[in-house]
Amino acid sequence: MGKRVLLIEDEPNIIEAISFILSRDGWTVHTHEDGTSAMDKVLALPPDVIILDVMLPGRSGFDILRDLRGHDVTKQTPVMMLTARGQDKDRDLAMRLGANLFMTKPFSNSEVRDHVRHLMEA
Repeated sequence: MGKRVLLIEDEPNIIEAISFILSRDGWTVHTHEDGTSAMDKVLALPPDVIILDVMLPGRSGFDILRDLRGHDVTKQTPVMMLTARGQDKDRDLAMRLGANLFMTKPFSNSEVRDHVRHLMEA
């Protein structure tokens, strides 16, 4: 069973926190900070789980999610959307585009860990 997660996020504090939480739980965490080249990163080494920020430089997480679901390699990869904007319309759009989970910032360490574990089991 693989335990590789790709975190696509541009806030250094969030990158550090999630990387620490998941590494401590046995995950190999890869990170990427730019929306424009995110799909290239995903396809270069497809992860087991993707954590995807909504607001990224270059392209939105929603656009990237649309691409992920439209590509044969990633259409089944579990994706957790992560955002500081917890509005219902954002959650609804993420779910319509195929997100498996939608989590708002701030978050608790155990919440991140438990959600990623759940995605891996699904």
